[in-house]
Amino acid sequence: MKRRLSDVVILPLVAVLIVLVDQLSKHWVLTWLVEGESWEIAAWLTPIVQFTHVTNTGAAFGLFPGLSTVFLIVAIVVIVAIVIYGHHVPSGLWLPRIALGMQLGGALGNLVDRLRLGSVVDFIDVQIWPFRTFPIFNVADSSIVIGVTILFLVMVWEERQERAQVGISESG
Repeated sequence: MKRRLSDVVILPLVAVLIVLVDQLSKHWVLTWLVEGESWEIAAWLTPIVQFTHVTNTGAAFGLFPGLSTVFLIVAIVVIVAIVIYGHHVPSGLWLPRIALGMQLGGALGNLVDRLRLGSVVDFIDVQIWPFRTFPIFNVADSSIVIGVTILFLVMVWEERQERAQVGISESG
């Protein structure tokens, strides 16, 4: 099976970009905010979003705190699975590769934190009505969630396309 250059480049390129943005944003937070401190992006945005420096020893969005070692192992397994799965995506399918790159970059970004700091730096503090306070998260967490969502939607779309093709074949 012949692979296009885009088949080889998209996933790692997206992953590297996500890791860079994630680590640069966390570096900014570590440099300018002490833990627990908040920074208003703009006064009019404060009721909706601000940056608040917290550390997270759990999973994305602060779930299951105190299990940093478990999530370190889970991250490594997930990274290996994404890389293996990425090699099996059929040629020419760029959207699943972008989604996998987002997931890989997010997993790597948080893994870097766990290895370097023992916990993950979170800082995006969103106030969503009616929840009032949404768990504080970071670029890596967002990337993982968006990547999973895109991959899910692609899979649903492909399933619908296959069902439509079967319906056309059976009726024709």
